[in-house]
Amino acid sequence: MDVTERAELTVVGFAVRTTNADEKDPERAKLPALWKRAGAPGAFAHVPGRVDENLYAVLTDYESDHNGAFTQIVGIGVRTVPRLPEGMVAVRVPAAKSLKLEARGSMPQALVEAWQQVWHYTESGGSPARAFTTDLEVHHRDGADLFIGL
Repeated sequence: MDVTERAELTVVGFAVRTTNADEKDPERAKLPALWKRAGAPGAFAHVPGRVDENLYAVLTDYESDHNGAFTQIVGIGVRTVPRLPEGMVAVRVPAAKSLKLEARGSMPQALVEAWQQVWHYTESGGSPARAFTTDLEVHHRDGADLFIGL
């Protein structure tokens, strides 16, 4: 884990409100359906100004800490906010000092393991402390990079 400055980004995508506890229960989990929707062929074909081929997951609007509710938006990076297609939202991810972790290997297991490292860091009082403002996952051909807001 390295501390780095993450650049500002605007993401257009689909959003859900959930908790980590709900995501552990297959009957209450919302993220699998969110990812299926965002990963469908042509899901973002009508969104202009895409900056790259990555998928982004923005975790924001934290109720408290990793035990509370949060909003996750899965989408694409864009240059400017277009007229949004129905069912999509836009979120500005401000530049921030972040803890960077790389998830490589078989997905989603590598991503789950990276988040387990983040939760351990949080629960053990890692310094600098998590801000619980906005976290970002950047999904690309080689895996995913997590940027945890500090």
